[in-house]
Amino acid sequence: MLTLYFSPGACSTASHIGIEETGVAYTERPILIAKGEQKTAEYAKVNPRGKVPALDVDGRVITENTAILSYLGRRFPESGLLPADPIDEAHCIGAMAWFSNTVHPSYQRYMRAERFAEGDAAIASVKEMGKKTFWANLEEIDALLTGRQWCVGDKFSAADAYAIVFYGWGLRAELPLATLANFTALKDRMLKRPKVMKVLQSEQSVLVK
Repeated sequence: MLTLYFSPGACSTASHIGIEETGVAYTERPILIAKGEQKTAEYAKVNPRGKVPALDVDGRVITENTAILSYLGRRFPESGLLPADPIDEAHCIGAMAWFSNTVHPSYQRYMRAERFAEGDAAIASVKEMGKKTFWANLEEIDALLTGRQWCVGDKFSAADAYAIVFYGWGLRAELPLATLANFTALKDRMLKRPKVMKVLQSEQSVLVK
């Protein structure tokens, strides 16, 4: 039995899309970050780090989008979450790792600057630099999509499920996403996928408002 713990609008949207794309039955367990539910003693039993997403697989828990999406892709290869070609698979996992360790943190520094500095001036500086860095990362995603429809290879993969999260975050930050033609085209292709739309609508994503 699969149970996905996620928070609407958080990075866990990537794993939410991924598990929907497999078509398998699973249980949804929303953890509302805005209400601090990730910090409860109950959730600490699922993920002691107090973060989403988390995927419970018959009592064994997997955390982090890259790990969850890789697991789902390998367990359900027909989903196409991981490319069949070994090099493309490595590129897909590499893209997800970069999203996790570089793109996501830059947005955190913009949205949660107080976690990285003390004092009004320092916090303002971290916030400003975070926004600039996040935008530069979005531009890099756009450049990587030059001449291709999907992040890796010629088909949808888990990397696309992850990338779309940052498009939504860019809209929240009021960045000029429409100027990123390649990334915008990827977003539009993703919105045509029924299971992607199902997740985005259920999470009330800014991408479908």
